[in-house]
Amino acid sequence: MTKKGIVWFKTDLRLHDNETLIRAIEENDAIIPVYCFNPQDLNKLNDKGENIGDFRLKFLFESIAELDENLRKLGSGLIFLIGNPLEEIPKIAFKYGARKVYAKREVAIYEKQLDMQIEVELWKQKCLFEPYSTSTLYHATDLPFSLKDIPDVFTNFRKKVEKETEIRAVFETPKQIISPTIPAIKIPTFKELGRKENQSDERGVLSFLGGENKALERLNYYLFESQLIKNYKETRNGLVGGDYSSKLSPWLANGCVSARKIYSEIKKFEAEFGANESTYWLIFELIWRDYFRFIFKKHQHKLFTFNGISGQSNTSPKVDLEKIERWKLGKTGNDFIDANMNELRLTGFMSNRGRQNVASYFIHEMQQDWRIGARYFEEQLIDYDASSNWGNWAYLAGVGNDPGSGRQFNIEKQAKDYDASKVYRNLWLT
Repeated sequence: MTKKGIVWFKTDLRLHDNETLIRAIEENDAIIPVYCFNPQDLNKLNDKGENIGDFRLKFLFESIAELDENLRKLGSGLIFLIGNPLEEIPKIAFKYGARKVYAKREVAIYEKQLDMQIEVELWKQKCLFEPYSTSTLYHATDLPFSLKDIPDVFTNFRKKVEKETEIRAVFETPKQIISPTIPAIKIPTFKELGRKENQSDERGVLSFLGGENKALERLNYYLFESQLIKNYKETRNGLVGGDYSSKLSPWLANGCVSARKIYSEIKKFEAEFGANESTYWLIFELIWRDYFRFIFKKHQHKLFTFNGISGQSNTSPKVDLEKIERWKLGKTGNDFIDANMNELRLTGFMSNRGRQNVASYFIHEMQQDWRIGARYFEEQLIDYDASSNWGNWAYLAGVGNDPGSGRQFNIEKQAKDYDASKVYRNLWLT
């Protein structure tokens, strides 16, 4: 009897460094790769807005389409399911007589709960559910402390893991995948979903296209073709153009490239051209990304609450819908904030410097409930990542991983320091 396994792709839309895929191939005679798209993610939920905005959705669909292409080159393909994963994943497992479903291990509370429910449903038909950690630089089981003992201050975490934990090697891309005949993929159009596809503004920093191939091309360009990484620490706070930072975050958020792959390529670059502060700094930021994931595992739902990790606050949630709408539309009256919000609304992207400033302005000067700002980023950003997004917003609100009481930026000073000649503001306020 042929052993079959389902590989459920989520935010790990790649063939390289994907343990979920590798283990499934090792343990089965044939595998069935699937992706499940839940239309509910497009619905407006209370004040949350649309979970997935147009730019984010376009990048996701491009990434899925390229995953299907890459799978077919190896003899397989991707089945695109539409519906609630709680219903669709057990259904597809039953259809193919799969003995096990392999999937990425989740850290955010909603996704973890969904996986537990799916595991129960699969067990009813004697099908196992097996998750693997595929999204972090450091593997969770290699950390030098237990989950409950993960430090609530980043510096303490970083120093200990850098000293005591090794980063695992990258899993190679499979050479061949054996699957049943998988029909041509059918990804719904924006029109079929009742959406209007927006074209990204030509002023955007980069023409972001989703997919593993595009991710690896960008990684190679930033490190080896241009060697821009040599000056990353000096340029990373830029605002205009495609070269001030790596711009890998959209592909990283969708799992088109892994953190370990980026790390391994940086190490290759260092071996050939030498290491410096800038090459380390990109690794440093990957460690920050890991940290937010592990903190989510430790604190779970707390990072979605107004009081966050702290559990207490001197203020109460405030909601002024008119103020919030002006912030979203880039009409606050502060030119630096408005320029950044225009870029976000018209492209689905914003620099790290911009994100910190608009979030600080929303929290400390507008004095609005920080979670509403975080939800808007969730909708708009093509590089939305639950752990990093909510972790950063909570950090700035003073209810996250911050030994201080919140980070308030002097917006005028920031504009003067990073856009002294008003090049960025003139670009996005016209």
